[in-house]
Amino acid sequence: MPEHFDVLVIGAGPGGYPAAIRAAQLGLKTACIEREKPGGVCLNWGCIPSKALLKTAELAMSLRHADDLGLTVGPIEIDYPKVIGRSRKVAEKFEKGVRGLFKKYGVTLLEGTATITAPGKVAVQSSTGKVEYLAKHVIIATGARARTFPGMVPDGERVLTYREAIVRTEKPASVTVLGAGAIGLEFAYFWNAMGVDVTVLEGADEIVPVEDREIGAALRRELGKQGIKITIGKKVASCKRDGDKAVTTLEDGTVFTSDLALIAVGIAANVEGLGLEALGVVLERGRIKIDTSHRTNVPGIYAIGDVCGSGPALAHVATRQAHICVERIAGQHVPDLDYSAVPGCTYCQPSVASVGATEEALKKAGTPYKVGKFPFIANGKAVGAGHPEGFVKVLIDPKYGAILGAHVIGAEAAEMIADFVMARSAEVTAEHFIHTIHAHPTNGEAMMEAVAQALGVSVHL
Repeated sequence: MPEHFDVLVIGAGPGGYPAAIRAAQLGLKTACIEREKPGGVCLNWGCIPSKALLKTAELAMSLRHADDLGLTVGPIEIDYPKVIGRSRKVAEKFEKGVRGLFKKYGVTLLEGTATITAPGKVAVQSSTGKVEYLAKHVIIATGARARTFPGMVPDGERVLTYREAIVRTEKPASVTVLGAGAIGLEFAYFWNAMGVDVTVLEGADEIVPVEDREIGAALRRELGKQGIKITIGKKVASCKRDGDKAVTTLEDGTVFTSDLALIAVGIAANVEGLGLEALGVVLERGRIKIDTSHRTNVPGIYAIGDVCGSGPALAHVATRQAHICVERIAGQHVPDLDYSAVPGCTYCQPSVASVGATEEALKKAGTPYKVGKFPFIANGKAVGAGHPEGFVKVLIDPKYGAILGAHVIGAEAAEMIADFVMARSAEVTAEHFIHTIHAHPTNGEAMMEAVAQALGVSVHL
């Protein structure tokens, strides 16, 4: 007789493992199936190890400017394999942490590849054979992988995706990065700081194209000052290996030859091999279609995270979706996820963070707004820390004072954006925001000052 679970989660990434743990906390007998490593891409090959690399990059850049702070240091020597090794140790630590949490809360970890053979039935293929399990609720949290296009197929050695790039211990002399979103720019910043010759190619007319255009232009200028070469508005025709080089050709015929090429042009949902077609689960633009409770069209089958068709493909979105999905399965009332209050971050330096609408989106929709901006060059903490670059930009509803959008570029942007996220989620008005005291001196004061600027009451510009 197959073992029966109340909840069976397929995938142990930032959506899957929180879903399994929360279900167990709510008293549901729960199992989580993972074919690779608990923690998924985010913990093992993405968010977490990349931040370890970016911290090394940030420190290397700071040391090169130590003289500005009155410090004298010798030439920087980079032990590239050790840099990568530290990043791997960080990932391994947190993978063990997920396993520990499963044990703590009584989640059964099933290691293998899952196929949903019928509603409520899941087969798991492992090295020891195939075992079938029964479950009242099956949550698909299989995530996504790097997207590729014809003519841009990675070989894992010269033409890479983030999976190969983040574990590669040999430092290249030159890299061509295809795509100027968060993944592409974070790798570009890291490699440049390590002394690599970096070229970034972006088909859109600005980098970080999902961000406010003014933010993208400012980031492009700052990265250019650091030595990163950036081409925008030109699409790639092909990228392929040629001997020990990667050759990238634009549609206009321009050719870039480098040691490596990184394909960072988006993601594709992992929907294959799950049995979805036979079950009749509806897909929408390659992702699983769900309702606000994360139910698919097939009763008892749910989807969360990058594999589903709601919201941006971000780890924190997957985690919140996990809580909503599981808590509603357990009969608890929780609000729908407000996708307009989801923060997005890019962790190069200067970093970028935002929430809500861009100025371009408000213009297109014909929505009235007021703009407030405050530059970090006028912020005492930022100047004292040696990072005066960047600014805070807020978009305010002129009638009711709602914060329609907030955009930050600067050294601490990713840490600052939570104030604006909370303000949007709690419907805090601009008037209330400026009356909320921000400690002095902090970079966070720039947020208050930007809102004050929008209201016409700033005293520091």
